[in-house]
Amino acid sequence: MSGHVNIACLQTKAFADVEDALNHALELATEAVGNGAQLLVLPEYAGGLKTEGRFFDPPVYAEDSHPFVKGIQSFAKVNNIWFVLGSVAIKADGPKFLNQTFVIDNAGMVVARYSKLHLFDIDISPTQSYKESEKVQHGADAVVVDTPFGKLGLSICYDLRFPGLYRDLAQAGAEILLVPAAFTKKTGEAHWHILNQARAIENGAFVIAACAVDKIPGGGESYGHSLVIDPWGEILADGGTTTGVVQCTINIDEVKQTRARIPSLSHDKPYTLALQPKQHESVA
Repeated sequence: MSGHVNIACLQTKAFADVEDALNHALELATEAVGNGAQLLVLPEYAGGLKTEGRFFDPPVYAEDSHPFVKGIQSFAKVNNIWFVLGSVAIKADGPKFLNQTFVIDNAGMVVARYSKLHLFDIDISPTQSYKESEKVQHGADAVVVDTPFGKLGLSICYDLRFPGLYRDLAQAGAEILLVPAAFTKKTGEAHWHILNQARAIENGAFVIAACAVDKIPGGGESYGHSLVIDPWGEILADGGTTTGVVQCTINIDEVKQTRARIPSLSHDKPYTLALQPKQHESVA
């Protein structure tokens, strides 16, 4: 289906407790629905998050008993809206958990799941580092899901730095690229806007990037600035640095129009990579 879609990013802050996180999310969701939202998008680790040193420590549950997932499913059904649950921590087979996105339809049913592929193992500074892979099991599948609002390509946070993933999603038909995140303040200030704009421009797609904001219990801070970006790279909405609803209407037909103007998704050419040997200067 094509046409206009009212989209709302819910720019939440982190809570250590899942019930507090759910109450916060539903308060913003109620506001968004009251303003006509048809598709709601939450940030990464929306179901609760705290840190312990270099480790993320969110509340972890099995999917069928996760109170945050259940609460969002109920809200979607009662309000007849679609919901992209940015991500929550889901028990995996073994000692680790999955950092997993859920797409929930207006009947409250999970229609797609995506487990984060690229894990956040970085040293931001001599005193600040993160090691997501110590506790998180990475995913193995890229996901495109058909909805009444167009085809959604799913990703999470650190995935944003891997443009090949988004090209694959776009070439598989994705018209809206989802980037739920809890981007750190330091890396966000440097790279958040330009990376999201690049992914939109490269793929002629809308980018909907809901990012958490404010301090994280235990240490760290998320950048905020949830974004809605059109296929030409223009920022249509920016959530700034406070909690709230970041809402606007997009026209999905702009994807087809932009890709017709610059059809680069169909212009890939095979190539080989030639590594030239180092040229040594002759010695006189």
